[in-house]
Amino acid sequence: MNLDIRSHIMNNFKGDGKEELKSAIEESIETNDEITLPGMGVFFELVWKKADEATKETLLNILQESINGQE
Repeated sequence: MNLDIRSHIMNNFKGDGKEELKSAIEESIETNDEITLPGMGVFFELVWKKADEATKETLLNILQESINGQE
């Protein structure tokens, strides 16, 4: 079985507006559902690819602080 998770997720959200995307992200976080993790990974990949170096640095700082418990 050949699954293209990225394409599936992209197609699933194609045409959605900001509110639908925000809702999907917040719902995924609130439910703490492991099934949604691949989708969140695809979302992060999309953000990372479009981000400039300053935004990437900000994201890395947020991740590092969160992982190290400095929220």
